[in-house]
Amino acid sequence: MPSASELGPGRTHSGASVHFGLGPARAVAARTFRDARVRTIVFAYIFAIYSYIQPIGYRRAYPTPLSRLAFAGSFADTNGLRILYGQPRDLLTVSGYSAWRVGGTLAIAAAVFGALAAVRALRAEEDAGRTEIVLAGIIRRRDAYLSAIAAIGLGAAILWLAEFAGFVLARLPAAGSAYLALATASMVPLFAGVGAVASQLAPTRRVALEVVSAAVALFWLLRVIADTARGASWLRWTTPLGWAEEMRPFTGSHSSVLLLPIAGSALLLIAAARLGAGRDIGTGLLPGRDSAEPRLRLLSSTTTHALRSQRDSLIAWTGGVAAIAFLLGGVSKSVSSAGISESLKRQIAKLGSGSIATPTGYLAFVFLLFVLALSLFVCTQIAAAWQEEAAQRLETVLALPVSRTRWLGGRLLLATGAAAMISVASGLFTWFGAASVHVHVSLFRLLEAGANGLPAALLFLGLAALAYAVLPRASTGIAYGIVAGTFLWQTVGSLLSAPRWLVDLTPFAHVSLVPIQPFRAAAAAVMIGIGLAAALAALAAFRQRDLVGA
Repeated sequence: MPSASELGPGRTHSGASVHFGLGPARAVAARTFRDARVRTIVFAYIFAIYSYIQPIGYRRAYPTPLSRLAFAGSFADTNGLRILYGQPRDLLTVSGYSAWRVGGTLAIAAAVFGALAAVRALRAEEDAGRTEIVLAGIIRRRDAYLSAIAAIGLGAAILWLAEFAGFVLARLPAAGSAYLALATASMVPLFAGVGAVASQLAPTRRVALEVVSAAVALFWLLRVIADTARGASWLRWTTPLGWAEEMRPFTGSHSSVLLLPIAGSALLLIAAARLGAGRDIGTGLLPGRDSAEPRLRLLSSTTTHALRSQRDSLIAWTGGVAAIAFLLGGVSKSVSSAGISESLKRQIAKLGSGSIATPTGYLAFVFLLFVLALSLFVCTQIAAAWQEEAAQRLETVLALPVSRTRWLGGRLLLATGAAAMISVASGLFTWFGAASVHVHVSLFRLLEAGANGLPAALLFLGLAALAYAVLPRASTGIAYGIVAGTFLWQTVGSLLSAPRWLVDLTPFAHVSLVPIQPFRAAAAAVMIGIGLAAALAALAAFRQRDLVGA
């Protein structure tokens, strides 16, 4: 007997037509949005806080036209900062500075959000077998696709609202704030289109993620070349991240450029729908690896198998951190001569970073980024463990003579070793970058600065593992939320002159600024101890609970 999906929507086996309305499509959209609520909340929180603290911080750090002129002529006009934030314009105003610092950063964050959301809503649902169940009912394939895209669009609207609220609370003009938030949020549907196309081409979620990651990296690289290389500004029109810059919020707005991401989003989403209509569910238009000869390397244990499955991710993380470290090391010489205002020095002192008027002081300040990167990395490892369980592959593994403690313990050891490798890369390549511009900083001290982030990372690893053992479905959101919340509170609490004991609640407040400060052995021991206790509790809890699916 043919299934409901074979008969077509709105028809029964007797041939009678039934009108179902938009209820099923709305239900699928609502479910897709609920599944992504944790990611949406985390990104919205970051968008709101970042868009608030940047205007407030600039206004306090550079209160006079003279101090802003010194900033614009030295600290802001380095290729290293253009790599991070894009082309600066009109830095003598708070709104122009915000368009540069916030727009350049959040455009990349919006691109990542859109790409991940599309792959999760489309390719991951197929890999888990849920798309087949949905289409076996009364909803058409096109409606299911449009429902997923509508849910992503709602997420984009929430990010726009969060960023707009941050700007308005920071006392920026409402109209310009709305346009700047729109310029960054326009990257969400466009890169959702990239993710949607990748989901049709790729045979698995993993391959789709690799494709969208490469696309984001390529577009970012084109923007970097356009912003830093002489005579290459035309490349800005070849990348969506360049389009976001060319909209020029607060600095001579070019609203017509907004048509480019609108048209690009429409074309990509329509192309993805057409590609999806011509293939079977659960497959991709690109060939899979099913017919390839089996490769048995790294299959001797569950831990080595985890290393094999995470190999590409580890390479990407290590390579990305190494590249950023080299760039920041190369910038350290030019930053040391920047015109840093007394107000900014006082604000930085509140963060506990001392002076950044020297290369080593600047590097100590930016190494906080690597502490954050290590903390986020260990969260990805716990998220990978949850995906193993959600996809029901863990049931097969534990059906073998493999204990739960051995499996989860191996995952934690792998995450620890990989974090140590990334920390070494951050210190080593920062030294290479500094040496390339003849800045003399001790290699040992920079390696120590890289390792300085490990205690905090191990603390977050233990807490994330405990969340996974107790609340597996919510563990990814809890892990990322704790890291993002504590890191942003370290910045916001310090700038708002919150009580010291309240600021000290975040682990980032106890990370010393190596190499201009000595390593805090006592604080590191406490963080490692808390992380170890949480990991042991996670192992005990994991042995007791039932396995669950997505």
